[in-house]
Amino acid sequence: MNRIILPNASRLLALLMVFCSLGVSAQETYLYAERDTCSLYLDIFRPDSSAQTTFKGIAKPAVMFVFGGGFSSGRRSDPAVRGWFRRLNANGYTVVAIDYRLAMKGYRVKKTPRGALKAMRRFLLSQQVGVEDVFSAVSFLAAHPELNVPADNLVIAGSSAGAIISLSCACAIANGQTEGLPRGFAFKGVMSFAGGIISKSGAPKFPTAPCPLLLFHGTADRVVSYTHMGFPRHGIWGSNYLAKRLKENGCNYSIWRIDGLGHEVAAYMDAMWDVEQDFLEKNVMQGIPCRVDALVNDPTLPRWDRWRKAKTTDLYK
Repeated sequence: MNRIILPNASRLLALLMVFCSLGVSAQETYLYAERDTCSLYLDIFRPDSSAQTTFKGIAKPAVMFVFGGGFSSGRRSDPAVRGWFRRLNANGYTVVAIDYRLAMKGYRVKKTPRGALKAMRRFLLSQQVGVEDVFSAVSFLAAHPELNVPADNLVIAGSSAGAIISLSCACAIANGQTEGLPRGFAFKGVMSFAGGIISKSGAPKFPTAPCPLLLFHGTADRVVSYTHMGFPRHGIWGSNYLAKRLKENGCNYSIWRIDGLGHEVAAYMDAMWDVEQDFLEKNVMQGIPCRVDALVNDPTLPRWDRWRKAKTTDLYK
């Protein structure tokens, strides 16, 4: 286990930045895996000292966050998500924000059928290495109980590419693909913000029930498709399809369809807090299968013109 220790002056400056400008509990950073191309780190943000860390006598899970950025960019503890981290900490939840390999970095999508197929295969590789890295982060936590982040009580949450990775982790476990994980491991829940699952062998399947899932998606999303995008057996299946399959299988899930909006829903972590809190307390901690299928038309929700008409290829020009 490696913990980053900064020189005294730099360490003091970093601590001042954390406490004064961000208002988040003291950050701990650990190296959790070495890859051929990069080193992977995770940050831990602890609950506020006054926060209640149990609910009806049940320990609250830690939330492992997987950032978005089209598999080509992004940061594990981006300032844009720190407000949500603060909210989680204030409500008694530990946050674990992780790195993963960015396999689309520098990649250019060619706007031809052949280029689209090659890009889809590259996206699949990006998803696969992301899942491997998440599994390594889980194993790191399991191997270091002194960090006081129990690996058997983790909810994974992701935005955009991070949501794709998060959902793919749950699907892999449901299909018995658990190499790199502690024996018998399963996440306690998944919170997906504009995610889906990439496959080259047709629509994703859940032969065994996954952990509880909470899906948020804009119905007009053209970056990560709300329905299905690609070829008949090779593409990405979005939240709308996944909800149908989960319903058929009698799984514990909820979906919030944000009517008419696009990929801005990937940044709705803070905006949908009340829904998340209900999911964590009922579906996850109490195990109550409170299934919700909601079409939301709320003009007060955040909207960003950048994502209103964005398409997948807009990320890789």
